[in-house]
Amino acid sequence: MFYPLNYRTSFFSGTKLHYFTDIKNSHIYFRSAEHRAKQSEFMSKNKFFVVWEGKQPGIYRSWNECKQQIYGYGGAIYKGFVTETEAREAITSPCWDYIGKNVKEKKPSEEVIAKFGTPDLESLSVDAACSGNPGLMEYRGVYTRTGEEIFRQGPFKAGTNNVGEFLALVHGLAFLKQKNSPLPIYTDSITALAWVKAKKAKTKLEKNEINAVLFDLVSRAETWLKQNEYTTKIMKWETSFWGEIPADFGRK
Repeated sequence: MFYPLNYRTSFFSGTKLHYFTDIKNSHIYFRSAEHRAKQSEFMSKNKFFVVWEGKQPGIYRSWNECKQQIYGYGGAIYKGFVTETEAREAITSPCWDYIGKNVKEKKPSEEVIAKFGTPDLESLSVDAACSGNPGLMEYRGVYTRTGEEIFRQGPFKAGTNNVGEFLALVHGLAFLKQKNSPLPIYTDSITALAWVKAKKAKTKLEKNEINAVLFDLVSRAETWLKQNEYTTKIMKWETSFWGEIPADFGRK
């Protein structure tokens, strides 16, 4: 049994979350009409749900039926599809081909696996999206194996993708440290990796009244990095060989 409680990260305040003790079954979400609307959109768009790992693997014709097979099941793996044809093809294929992707992508070749390995699915993945440069920016973190959203922030006005990637990575580090989680964290941003290593966001974005809140978050993230030690392993997501990172917003 999981006991929900209100949770705030150590430097990102103002976002109320539900936290469940097992990250594999965590359902951490924003208490907002916008997020509930997005959940509703996900359920209405997808008419068929494939459960690869659950109480009873198979294809289910409603989200409620799917939920009965995955809730309370550690390491459940599932995904929604628009058509029955897609679902039937997916159930006979490795979940690798579908999890964390908007479009089906094939499993890496043996040559690629030998050179880069395969992603550690027991991990947290983070990513950001920005409409314009600068523009509306948001970021999130997901459980890599299932794509389950763990946290999400934004949108912020007059931001950049690099700033979002940096904040997402630091947010993930703070979250995992707060929970004493041994999970590693993936980012596909070389810039974010460099900024975190330097403990400084070397952005060329100019501060103004519109993005003052965003710069406050950046300052707090930099302070967190300087004041905290962490053991979390940060890894580069190899997009060219593994496909889009599971936290990707799918807007490319």
